[in-house]
Amino acid sequence: MKDWLSEILWAAAIVALSLILRENTGDFWFWYLAVTALGLIAMPLCGRLFRNFEDRGWMFSKVLGTAGMGFLTWWLVSVKALPFTTLTCFLVCGGCLLISAAVFCLKPSVRENIKSTNYRLVLAEEMIFLLAFLLWTYLAGFTPAAHGTEKYMDYGFMESMMRSTVMPPRDFWYSEGHLNYYYGGQYFAVFLTKLAGREVKVTYNLMRSFVAGLAFVLPFSLVYQMTLDYLKHSGDSDLKTLPTLSGLLGGTAVSLTGNMHYVVYGFLLPIKEMLQGVPSGERTGYWFPDATRYIGYNPDVPDKTIHEFPSYSFVLGDLHAHVVNIMFVLLLIGLLYAYTVQKRSEERGALHGVRLYVHEIFNPQILVVSVLLGMFQWTNFWDFVIYFVVCGGTVLFTNIVIFDGRISRILPVTLAQAILVMGLSYLVILPFTLQFTTMVNGVAFAKHHSLWYQLLILWGLPTVLVTVFIGVVIYESIKKAEKKRLSVLMDAASFPDLFTVILGLCAMGLVLIPELVYVRDIYEDGNARASTMFKLTYQAYILFGIAMGYLIGRLIISAKSVILLGIVSIGLVCLVFTTGYFLNSVESWFGNVTNLNGYEGLDATAYMEFELPEDVKAIRWLREEIKGAPVVLEANGNSYADYDNRVSAMTGLPTVLGWYVHEWLWRNETEDLNVKNYDIETIYTSGDEEEVRGLLTQYDVSYIFVGSVEKYKYGDRLQESLLRSRGTVVFEDDAYGTCIIMLD
Repeated sequence: MKDWLSEILWAAAIVALSLILRENTGDFWFWYLAVTALGLIAMPLCGRLFRNFEDRGWMFSKVLGTAGMGFLTWWLVSVKALPFTTLTCFLVCGGCLLISAAVFCLKPSVRENIKSTNYRLVLAEEMIFLLAFLLWTYLAGFTPAAHGTEKYMDYGFMESMMRSTVMPPRDFWYSEGHLNYYYGGQYFAVFLTKLAGREVKVTYNLMRSFVAGLAFVLPFSLVYQMTLDYLKHSGDSDLKTLPTLSGLLGGTAVSLTGNMHYVVYGFLLPIKEMLQGVPSGERTGYWFPDATRYIGYNPDVPDKTIHEFPSYSFVLGDLHAHVVNIMFVLLLIGLLYAYTVQKRSEERGALHGVRLYVHEIFNPQILVVSVLLGMFQWTNFWDFVIYFVVCGGTVLFTNIVIFDGRISRILPVTLAQAILVMGLSYLVILPFTLQFTTMVNGVAFAKHHSLWYQLLILWGLPTVLVTVFIGVVIYESIKKAEKKRLSVLMDAASFPDLFTVILGLCAMGLVLIPELVYVRDIYEDGNARASTMFKLTYQAYILFGIAMGYLIGRLIISAKSVILLGIVSIGLVCLVFTTGYFLNSVESWFGNVTNLNGYEGLDATAYMEFELPEDVKAIRWLREEIKGAPVVLEANGNSYADYDNRVSAMTGLPTVLGWYVHEWLWRNETEDLNVKNYDIETIYTSGDEEEVRGLLTQYDVSYIFVGSVEKYKYGDRLQESLLRSRGTVVFEDDAYGTCIIMLD
């Protein structure tokens, strides 16, 4: 009873602590209740998929429920079966609830499986998630503005989908077409927004903190289970705190650490300068984005790259495809581990012939993984390619073990599983791919290569630890195995060891690939490897984080030599030091977060009151008064410019043309964009009434926005009186002269 009382007191403390969110406290809890409800609905299925987990996959159920019901809603909307409305979202969830309840009531095995859950672990994980979710939500409140970097794009995606009843939605920066990009991540944010009954201006920040919270607790849950399984395998069941410590290390490694760039340039270099007597005011400072813009920048060479990682993304606050997809990626990794555990625990040789193929091919974890991989083509295509390989490696290694190295079974079964995964993944995403035009221009050999010490600083720590671990696993397997065949050696290793080896090998491969080849895109001149390195090493970081969370504790308790213990201990110290990156970036980006007066709230649009006073009232009028998605003309601009296309981004209302380079990337052509660019300028500056009328009709413009950007961009050439004569002024700010003209 005392143990349960402590958990309840923790829960009460978190509820009380949530009051620091002030007016956003209710938003936080509505969002939490919505995703928890989805998790409960998904629990019968999740309990089946993770039946060998102590918590039956409870933390993963939140993501499984979000993915399952969100994806089903999108699919039904995309095939025109239902409109994308709040009612539709609730109807789909309601239908899934009925099915889930029926399965729970009619299948005793499902009830028994859930009853056997370790509920103390579930409650502990829930507290960890709430603390992480609350921490990131609080931090987001110090810089909530959907402004800067690519936040206009992310926020605009959400607002445009809130207005749309169809999928894909109309492109808010290209009114004549639909979104031709991976908008799935922002879609899920909108799906949860509708279920929680909140507004995008708040849920933009709730979604980023929700993903950040999951990025800690899901690795915790997975590494906890992996460590527990190893202890059962090795007989060291007395080490009861190790799974918790390893889980916390895994969650930290994935979501809160930086790389060794911070240790070298943010910690060791200042110490060196201090010892050399450099005055404090002249010492080298540390700017946290430098850890993600190192290769190509220091030293400066014509090979600019990007190598970001989750903690940087969470601090910066972008809601990109690769960020939202983190939670789905972690779900997939968890499913792959659950698959290996299940297969290793099954009786071998019991099935033959057709029954064997049916059993192996239609494995429930593999089926769900196939759907997730298909979904990745819509949420973040790079992850589809990456995790198809990770899935293939996991299945192949598992088949080598369970079929005892018999090629006659390994190859055909693995091939059949690969065909199923590929076929099902492409089938479920057809509503997206049939309307999507790829922006990839092929693959080329890398013309530039990273300096050896740069690779060592960025990825040396996890690579060394994983390499040492692989050596230890091989050595221990050779000692245990009666025969030296590959399958016997692999079978001698515990399944968490073998799974960690798979993750580590895949991560090292992802780091190596950009040194050999890259995917060609519009940034090829000077930034050829940027996208390839960015997307591949981002996932390598996640895989490395999970692997380190497990292997450090595993090696410390099993190390037989002082040298091995020393290497692992040094690795642990270095990993702990990289958490200084998180602290440095929080201070640099958010300021003094211990000062509660600095908390601004979660309204992503509040910044306009101070930074866009000339336009804020007009933009809010459009958001509140205009229903549907009529075209609102505004001056188009350049990507990343401070306030270009602020109207379409903040309202979700489509305009003729938005950020030029982004549309160039999404549509892979410039001729049409150049025409639109010229036509927009003509509308605002031409004195020819007939020409202006023709262009407005051609682009189906319903409203014309004349504000600060338009006046600055066109200056004396702006033909405001002519534009006013084309319709009725429905809004005007007398203080600044900003107006909105509704065309007749």
